[in-house]
Amino acid sequence: MVVTSYAVPAGTVRGTAASEPTRAPSWWQRRRWTVLRALSPVAILLLWQVASAAGVLSERVLPAPSLILDAGWQLTTSGELAHALAVSGTRVVQGLLLGGVIGVLLGTIVGLSRFAEATVDPPLQMLRALPHLGLIPLFILWFGIGETPKILLVALGVAFPLYLNTFSAIRQIDRKFLDTAVVLGFSWWQRFTVIIAPSIAPQLLVGLRQSLAIAWLSLIVAEQINAESGLGYIINNARDFLRIDVIIFGLVVYALMGIATDGIVRILEKRSLRYRSEA
Repeated sequence: MVVTSYAVPAGTVRGTAASEPTRAPSWWQRRRWTVLRALSPVAILLLWQVASAAGVLSERVLPAPSLILDAGWQLTTSGELAHALAVSGTRVVQGLLLGGVIGVLLGTIVGLSRFAEATVDPPLQMLRALPHLGLIPLFILWFGIGETPKILLVALGVAFPLYLNTFSAIRQIDRKFLDTAVVLGFSWWQRFTVIIAPSIAPQLLVGLRQSLAIAWLSLIVAEQINAESGLGYIINNARDFLRIDVIIFGLVVYALMGIATDGIVRILEKRSLRYRSEA
């Protein structure tokens, strides 16, 4: 009996042993979406500029980006923009602190007490259903046209996202941790600082991001109430003189301030999540 043997090429038994190594993705494959995200606004601005230069877009309707940048440069060099940012930023911070303290405090009380949930939460939900920007006429009648209605309007918009996120985060805490802390003799303050506060921090930061967006939106409207300084004053003054370029630049600054503050909170949120994962 003749046994015929065949030479088996190396790599056929273990199919992947002789296969070529997987090539690493190129720079374009790894970064193409990031590049496209960055280029899309630039492309829009270029088309906008070209359309304005060709006369397709009237400067009375939508000035060219170059004119808007020139108006912004004039506001910057004159110092008017820096002063307006300081005033508007102060209003946001004051409203955020007031609304934040109220929202977190009420969310903590309602989250920890079934009695408070039954008595305090229903009126708050009714108030939350009201469009807070629609309360401007009442705020003017109650508090005048000074700084108070502007700060209160921002505070009212800020309070509810923080209230809801605080309440929800506390209710998601495992009761076993709190019961164990009671057995170990923890005081109420120890339970709050050791268990409750670290547990609600990530969701509280989510609520803060939502509140910051609402704060800047509320400020845009609030500064239309007879403002004598701030970004809203610059926009109102530009409206009276038909300076559309200044109006658009002011709105862009509002948006950039909102993006900047949101970015700061996102960094804090990532650090908080990293701390929790390491712990």
